[in-house]
Amino acid sequence: MSRVTDGAAPRRLRLRVVRIALYAVLVLAAFGFLVPLVAMLFTSLKTMPEILGMAPFEGSTILSPPRAMSLDAWGAAWSGACIAVDCQGLKGYFWNSIVLCLVSVAISVSVGAVNGYALTKWRFRYDNVVFVLFLFSCFIPLQIVLIPAARLLGLVGLAGTMSGLIAVHVLYGIAFTTLFFRNFYVAIPDELIRCARIDGAGFWSIFLFVVVPISGPIAVVSIIWQFTSIWNDFLFGASFSGPGSRPLMVALNNLVNTSTGTKAYNVDMAAAMIAALPTMLVYIAAGRFFVRGLMAGAVKG
Repeated sequence: MSRVTDGAAPRRLRLRVVRIALYAVLVLAAFGFLVPLVAMLFTSLKTMPEILGMAPFEGSTILSPPRAMSLDAWGAAWSGACIAVDCQGLKGYFWNSIVLCLVSVAISVSVGAVNGYALTKWRFRYDNVVFVLFLFSCFIPLQIVLIPAARLLGLVGLAGTMSGLIAVHVLYGIAFTTLFFRNFYVAIPDELIRCARIDGAGFWSIFLFVVVPISGPIAVVSIIWQFTSIWNDFLFGASFSGPGSRPLMVALNNLVNTSTGTKAYNVDMAAAMIAALPTMLVYIAAGRFFVRGLMAGAVKG
């Protein structure tokens, strides 16, 4: 009995050391991610005289809280900052990105769900070949599709429009959403689909009333993935948008690169915070569902 007790104590000590080391690594990682965010937030709340009176690129001053908190930089970034020759702030571009994300996410997730359902529960000739093509398209670099997509949008008259930008994001995103839904639907018992067919249900009836109600976890994964990818995209926005359809990230880049006298660091940081807030809120609200959805289709049964 004493030998068992003597062996358990070192084991508990090792587990405690491992746990402390793990938490230490997590705290350091969290600190490393939070330092830039805190620096951006504090800088956006400072006035320019306070920023110019300090050494703005020394760590000890960047991370110091503002002496007199001000939201003027946020107001300027939203509705008064100059983006090239347009001094109306990020407001219009922000709503462009909202429309772009909502429409693109809705279409790509819906089509991806139908594709995944068809590739798993309604087998057809060469269905595996089709799936491999979808899988292959997930690994195509963005830069490769720029010229073909630009020529195609020009031929159909959608170059420089919001509709053209939505079409590009939808076509590129369908490959990923199809992969997500296909891997999730593989775990659905085939007997469930057969029972619905015996009862007389067809393709769309089974999809809408049997498959869709149990697709919540993977739908959340697809929505978060697509929203984040589209919201943070710069390459497609800069390549395919026009004067009235430029998304927020393109405007943010132009704002930071626009020089009108003294550089307004607080306005730049406020603009960056505005651009980052939607994705942060999405992950805070649905982050746990994202992990749960990724794991939902990992094990069959």
